[in-house]
Amino acid sequence: MISLAALSVAYAGGRRALDGVDLSIAPGERVALIGPSGAGKTTLLRVMGANLRPTGGQLQLDGLDPWALNARQLQGLRGRVGKMYQAPPIPPRQRVITAVLAGRLGQWPLWRAVASLIYPLDIDGARAALAPFDLAERLFDRCDQLSGGQLQRVALARLFYQQPQLVLADEPVSALDPTLARSVAVALNEDAKRRGATLIASLHAVELALSEFSRVIGLREGRIVFDRPAAQLGVADIEALYAGVPYASAPEAHNPDAPSARPRLTRCA
Repeated sequence: MISLAALSVAYAGGRRALDGVDLSIAPGERVALIGPSGAGKTTLLRVMGANLRPTGGQLQLDGLDPWALNARQLQGLRGRVGKMYQAPPIPPRQRVITAVLAGRLGQWPLWRAVASLIYPLDIDGARAALAPFDLAERLFDRCDQLSGGQLQRVALARLFYQQPQLVLADEPVSALDPTLARSVAVALNEDAKRRGATLIASLHAVELALSEFSRVIGLREGRIVFDRPAAQLGVADIEALYAGVPYASAPEAHNPDAPSARPRLTRCA
């Protein structure tokens, strides 16, 4: 459960990245965040991941105020959160197996985390996580030997190996071609649905948000413009959110969980 009440984040000079945000997300929901660049999507994800302390208002994760916890408790809370990025922060010289096993470093005691860096402690687990992405045979390759798309799949395998209760994906598909972008979005949703995990993703591709996520939140200038089921959003809502700002679309694809009628958007950057 994630709850935000009158939450604000202000930076030096008084600029507000988030301004009085009220939001509640139930366990197991799959939510897309959309909005123009600078709308506050990344800041909101950082706050919900307990990586950025708000300057005003309240945040609760599973009924806990992260900033009232001690350092060890806060580390444990963060260890239950999985993160996915547009450019996965994987060191080029790192082995694929090490990158995957890093998914549980926040859950393991220090001795096991250090030992696994010296010699991988769960080779079978890493191989199983990579297998659905056709990368099991690359287990001991260095990450700089992989393509960008393969690195993105390694990041997915790491996330799936971690099995977090909350997944925060910050523009995880913006640098990918449409086919790979949709496959990543589908994989994230299927994993979250299977495990009952909560998934929150910021997306630049509006149609991908509408077709693959059941709930869509529109942000602009640090405020929530709308928060509705994707099936209830129309072209006028999207045009109002991006008024005066270009936005990207993505090709349609079949989604068995999505309503059959969704607005088709053709405006793009």
